[in-house]
Amino acid sequence: MESVEMKDIICRELDEHKAVDITVLDVEHLTVMTDYFVICTAKSTKQVKALAEFVEDKLKEEGIMPSHSDGVTDGKWAVLDYGGVIVHIFNDETRMFYCLEKLWSDGENMQKYKAEE
Repeated sequence: MESVEMKDIICRELDEHKAVDITVLDVEHLTVMTDYFVICTAKSTKQVKALAEFVEDKLKEEGIMPSHSDGVTDGKWAVLDYGGVIVHIFNDETRMFYCLEKLWSDGENMQKYKAEE
């Protein structure tokens, strides 16, 4: 599956399960480790865990497993590495602390996810 298609599936899944402020960073031109970061905020520790599980389950249906995941049990920040797409699910405080958008944005590579109507 192409990275762009995987990114779209992940964003739809996060949106369907009430993730907040879903942001996509195209970082292909900034790093060799991935093509996209998908970043979102969860409203609680439980939701961080649940969103990570929903994404994992959805991509597992497509036969895709993360090469690495971390933080899911802690619930402050979950990261799922799918090679071409790295998913970051934060609680509010942790997202503000790390501010990945500021670190990885070059001013033109950031877009807010909007569900198709």
